[in-house]
Amino acid sequence: MDTIKATDIHTTSTGEHLHRATPTGRYLALLSLTALGVVYGDIGTSPLYALRECFHGTHGIEPSPANIFGVLSLIFWALIIIITIKYCVFVLRADNHGEGGILALTALATPIKIVSKSERWWIVVFGIFGAALLYGDGIITPAISVLDAVEGLNVATKLFESYVVPITIAILIGLFLIQSRGTAKVGKLFGPIMLVWFFVIALLGVMQIVRHPSVVGAFNPVHGFDFFMRNGWHGFLVLGTVFLVVTGGEALYADMGHFGKKPIRIAWFALVLPALMLNYLGQGALLLENPTAKENPFYLLAPEWALYPMIVLATCAAVIASQALISGAYSLTMQAIQLGFIPRLKIEHTSSTEMGQIYIPALNWALMIGCIAIVIGFRTSSNLAAAYGIAVTSTMVITTILLFVVEHEKWGWSLPVALLLSGFFLVIDLAFFGANVIKIPHGGWFPLVVGAAIFTLMTTWKKGRRVLAERLLSRAHPISEFLRDIAKNPPARVPGTAVFMNGTASGTPPALMHNLEHNKVLHERVVLLTVKTKQTPHVEPEDRVQVESLGHEFYRMIINYGFMEDPDIPEVLENLKPPDPVFNPMDTTYFLGRETVIASKHPGMMIWREKMFALMSRNASTATAYFCLPPNRVVELGSQVEI
Repeated sequence: MDTIKATDIHTTSTGEHLHRATPTGRYLALLSLTALGVVYGDIGTSPLYALRECFHGTHGIEPSPANIFGVLSLIFWALIIIITIKYCVFVLRADNHGEGGILALTALATPIKIVSKSERWWIVVFGIFGAALLYGDGIITPAISVLDAVEGLNVATKLFESYVVPITIAILIGLFLIQSRGTAKVGKLFGPIMLVWFFVIALLGVMQIVRHPSVVGAFNPVHGFDFFMRNGWHGFLVLGTVFLVVTGGEALYADMGHFGKKPIRIAWFALVLPALMLNYLGQGALLLENPTAKENPFYLLAPEWALYPMIVLATCAAVIASQALISGAYSLTMQAIQLGFIPRLKIEHTSSTEMGQIYIPALNWALMIGCIAIVIGFRTSSNLAAAYGIAVTSTMVITTILLFVVEHEKWGWSLPVALLLSGFFLVIDLAFFGANVIKIPHGGWFPLVVGAAIFTLMTTWKKGRRVLAERLLSRAHPISEFLRDIAKNPPARVPGTAVFMNGTASGTPPALMHNLEHNKVLHERVVLLTVKTKQTPHVEPEDRVQVESLGHEFYRMIINYGFMEDPDIPEVLENLKPPDPVFNPMDTTYFLGRETVIASKHPGMMIWREKMFALMSRNASTATAYFCLPPNRVVELGSQVEI
């Protein structure tokens, strides 16, 4: 995310990550303010459309006083149970060395081995599917937020009705075009803008509440139960729309590593929750006074003179919410690459000081095309609201299941206690999920299709990597035998250091065998280098490198990275100190094996998945770029491998 990170404040001279103590004072206030613009951008713009869809959407219900009180009661208790209790109190405790998000939670629940099948596969499948669904959410959120903000023009005048979609597309294109420039400067404005947003929506709510103060009685949960008793099945369907008020809940957990738990909780309790509830109550009071306002109760809260300024402010808030989802997709993708679920992609850093400010061109354009396509296809935010929710409810169900594993196995809770708490949350999550299932024919299929496609790609890459590693390992020459062979028949040694990248710490790298076979020489110093991704987001400096001397000037080296870190091999080698070998960058050559994958009928994967893996492998970013190797000092030796 493009903002100040609590965990990135202190670094060593080599850029290694160090965790900061719990923030206090002015710094805590700054982090809390900044969190408003990233963590709460999505949930903070829900008042634009959530209550309206309950009374005006596909399954809208009649805005009678009893129904208004019932819906407001459901909204209040959804925010309390899901966001306040589940996420702020419990899920935020499940930090993976300070980092959050569904992949971090998965790695906390079970070890994830990049090319192994030793982990508990059912937990990994849950985590991958939850992550895949978030990409569908990442497409819908920018589209529905910006589209709904621009639709405020229809409240002011019908002259802009035919221009809403083009204006929305133009804003989205502009948003994605600026991603390559980074959002460090813009990010500093996010918090203050959202601070103004929350104060304004709270004020609009209060202005209407004082006209109908009885609306605060909606806090009584009896109104929610009465709503279901009176409306039956229709009331249950409305629950799927009520869920729109909590759709940004996953962001609280995903962004924990950027701010820490305390700033996120302070922002929620001190400002976000009160502002949201005041605005929802204000919209409800407006509907009590004027039921026809159900077409757009949010904008009709504003005085006529303030309508256009509100549209501008809402559009800014929607863009901020969209930026948060886009940046979140970048972070999620980087984690997935490091954990072995996605092929290497080109990752550009847009800041020299903030490691979280990254830009992934391929993902950026894919998200832009997806957003534009669904704006053109669905055309209105009400239609998009029908597609919104099913992916998020599914992810929340998965989060609850993974949380249960962490509670019982990592925190040491007894089975009955863990089952009781997680079971309570699961019942709530499944109720929302069931209410959203009805949306599938009306657009809910879209995020599911996107999620299923990405899930297939991720699992295919994960399994393909494992099968490829098994094939290479079966052909690998044991390093001990290789060293005995060169001791008996010493080849010519040439000056310099050769670094051979090796996917596993055992066996002789194929590139080393090919180089000796074809060039008949070895460098005077040879390093067999393996890069490993740990289950933690960051690796401490003392755990970064392991070096073992194998004799004959051969060294086995393992470099460890966390799944939130970018590999930079030359930087690590340049900072080695005796007794480890000291490297001269201008005297070091990197040898890489480049395997051309060929689909075959060998046992491993179905042929269509093998072809898919081969295609992804051919289009993956090169190891040279991914590991930050100097291109003029890299030698690639190719081979063909059937899987």
